[in-house]
Amino acid sequence: MYLMTLIMILTIMISNIIMFLSITLSKKSFMDREKCSPFECGFNPKSLARIPFSLHFFLITIIFLIFDVEIALILPIIYLFKTTNLIIWMKTNFFFMIILLLGIYHEWNQNMLIWTN
Repeated sequence: MYLMTLIMILTIMISNIIMFLSITLSKKSFMDREKCSPFECGFNPKSLARIPFSLHFFLITIIFLIFDVEIALILPIIYLFKTTNLIIWMKTNFFFMIILLLGIYHEWNQNMLIWTN
């Protein structure tokens, strides 16, 4: 037990020393003008390289991912129809579908399903 503790302490000390040395000896400069500007074959950029991110597109992708996961959760429910009690299956399926419908209703009320603005 003593040997394991000693090895653990030595490992932590050596890793901390290596991390400290790598931070102090690295030659990174975060305020370098060349690193902050985009590369366009040696020429100065003609326009701003950073395009504003569409928040609406991000929300649509999140909605798609949520419903994609929900489809993956619905598929085993179909398989469980043969192996479980019918009343328990109906209650579980009904509860799950109500949650999905409430989610769609909430997104519809928040105007998240409108694709064009």
